[in-house]
Amino acid sequence: MSVEDGGAPGLGRPRQARWTLMLLLSTAMYGAHAPLLALCHVDGQVPFRPSSAVLLTELTKLLLCTFSLLVGWQAWPRGTPSWRQAAPFALSALLYGANNNLVIYIQRYMDPSTYQVLSNLKIGSTALFYCLCLRHRLSARQGFALLLLMAAGACYAAGGLQDPGNTLPGPPQAAAAGPTPMHITPLGLLLLVLYCLISGLSSVYTELLLKRQRLPLALQNLFLYTFGVLLNLGLHASGGPGPGLLEGFSGWAALVVLSQALNGLLMSAVMKHGSSITRLFVVSCSLVVNAVLSAALLRLQLTAAFFLATLLIGLAVRLYYGSR
Repeated sequence: MSVEDGGAPGLGRPRQARWTLMLLLSTAMYGAHAPLLALCHVDGQVPFRPSSAVLLTELTKLLLCTFSLLVGWQAWPRGTPSWRQAAPFALSALLYGANNNLVIYIQRYMDPSTYQVLSNLKIGSTALFYCLCLRHRLSARQGFALLLLMAAGACYAAGGLQDPGNTLPGPPQAAAAGPTPMHITPLGLLLLVLYCLISGLSSVYTELLLKRQRLPLALQNLFLYTFGVLLNLGLHASGGPGPGLLEGFSGWAALVVLSQALNGLLMSAVMKHGSSITRLFVVSCSLVVNAVLSAALLRLQLTAAFFLATLLIGLAVRLYYGSR
C-alpha cells in the first residue's frame, strides 16, 4: 500500500500508529459534526448565522497554524516565501468557498433527501480528477470499491436513520414541518453536477499544491486559511442584516467550530501525506460514527439501510486497501 493509496510504507510502528490515530480522529470529528450541530438547535433552528460558523472555523485554523509556526512545531523555511508560492492557494479558498455556498443554494431546487443521495456523485468526480490531474491509475478493483462507496452513501442517505415519530423516508427534521415530496428541477440537477465537480476539483487541486511545494504544511495552511478568512469575511459582511458574529453561540457551537477547525488541519495532513481518495474513505466511514452518535444523543433509530451501508463501506475498504 502506497502513501497515495492511504498507507504509509516504510514507517516504523510509532509513525504508523500516529497515522492511524489521525485517520480515526478525523473520522470521529466528521461523524460528530451533524449530531453536535443538532445539539446547538434552539426551538428546532440553528440560533447563529451559518456564515459566522464558517468564518470562525477558518479563523481558528489560521490561528492554530500561526501558533504552530511560532512555537516551532514546524520549522520556518530558509528565506522568505514568495507571493508565487502563496497565490495558488487563493484558488483553493475560492473553490472551497463556492462549494460551501452551493450546498445551501442548490437545496432550493430539490428536497434534502434527493440532495443527500445524489451528492455522493462527488466520490466519482474526485476519483476522476485524481486520475486526470495527479496521473494515478486506479485498478478495476479500486474503481469497483469506489462505486461501492457511492452506493453506501446513497443507501445511508436514503434511510439509514429514522425518527421514531416519523414513518416517512428522509431526514427526521422533515417530520416537524410536514412531509416534503421528493423532487429536483433541471436547474437543481445542473447545480448538483457543478457542486460535485467543484468538490472533486477543490480536493485534488489542494492535494496537488500541498505535495508539489517543498514547504512546511503549517505554512501552506497559513496561506490557504488566510485567503479563506478574507473570502468568508467578505461573504459574511455581504450577507445582509442578521445576528452578529457571535450572537447565538453556545458551548456546543464553540465545540462545533473547534472540531471542524481541527478536522480541517487533519485533512490537510491526509492530503499531503495520503490522498484525496483517503479523504473520501474517511468521510464515508464517518457515516457510521454519525449514525451511532445520532442514535445515542438524538434517539434516532438505526434502520436496515444503515447496516447495509456499513457492510458496503467495509467491503469498499477491503477491496481498495486489501492485498492485491
